[in-house]
Amino acid sequence: MTVASEAGAIVLVGGQSSRMGQPKAALDFGGVPLLTRIVIELKCWFDEIVIVAAPELAGQPRVEIPGLKIVHDESSFGGPLDALRRGLNALDRDVAFACSCDLPLLNADVAAELVGMLDDFDAVIPEVGGKLQPLHAVYRKRCASAIESLAASGEKRLTASSGAVNAKRVGEHELRRIDPELNSFFNVNTPEDYQRALKMAGLAR
Repeated sequence: MTVASEAGAIVLVGGQSSRMGQPKAALDFGGVPLLTRIVIELKCWFDEIVIVAAPELAGQPRVEIPGLKIVHDESSFGGPLDALRRGLNALDRDVAFACSCDLPLLNADVAAELVGMLDDFDAVIPEVGGKLQPLHAVYRKRCASAIESLAASGEKRLTASSGAVNAKRVGEHELRRIDPELNSFFNVNTPEDYQRALKMAGLAR
């Protein structure tokens, strides 16, 4: 069984944030940018963290957190498939928990539990509300080649990775055992989502 101490983490930052109207990574959450909050949480379990950010001159906020490995997309908004591939290739560890930068209630203990479910699989992908959660999931480094092949075929959906690798799907019943309210999976896409997350975290003014 793989344990979290043997894994790294990848955070994807290069999305458009079009519905939010501002970069989600920079949203204030408890006095720190959301990305910083996520990194601090992940550091509870993962020593190696790779940030996959937009190109350096793409108008996105600079990612300046000491001790992180930062790789940049070649082009703006190239999609999560290629970003995940870049993150996996940059990782020194063989296993990574991968997530997006819009998970304000991310729980590193939940991430660690997912890593522990890997066994002989190549990936562990949760399913919430009937939808796969490929950016709150676990991947072996070798998944990068399968993801690259998907992207080369014109595939844009990250959920397609679940069929391209030997993935274990984890349903809600099992997830609620480790995260009863599934708060770790709550992502913010709109200002309304952001306000709801602040309220859930007890940070609403």
